[in-house]
Amino acid sequence: MRRRDFIKGIVGSATVWPSATRAQQPTMPVIGFVNAGSARGLGQGELQAYLKGLGETGYVEGQNVLIEYRWAEGQTDRLPGIMADLVHRQVTVIAATTTPAALAAQAVTTTIPIVFETGSDPIQLGLVAIRRAAT
Repeated sequence: MRRRDFIKGIVGSATVWPSATRAQQPTMPVIGFVNAGSARGLGQGELQAYLKGLGETGYVEGQNVLIEYRWAEGQTDRLPGIMADLVHRQVTVIAATTTPAALAAQAVTTTIPIVFETGSDPIQLGLVAIRRAAT
């Protein structure tokens, strides 16, 4: 009887082991890509340049990084909800490709890194703080 229980235990462990191994593998980083406009409004050249830049640093969408695209469709009031969803999904980094998206990202997280582009002064906007060296 003990021998049968032992064999059952080994067979049961062997069945569970492959799924436990998969669960331990590192997950792919996820980029939350956010734009206040629409996918149609963002020039495909700009998006291709973004993906090309990722590729130049070794990241290829679907191979070693996932990208969650979010578009506010010109409705900036949607940005806080979009950002809250990305924070809830625990994305690795937020790529805010418009100033309103960057401001919305900054308002909802202090732990997820935010990469942004803006044509305005990021210090004046409050996106970047000046740190004074201790004297």
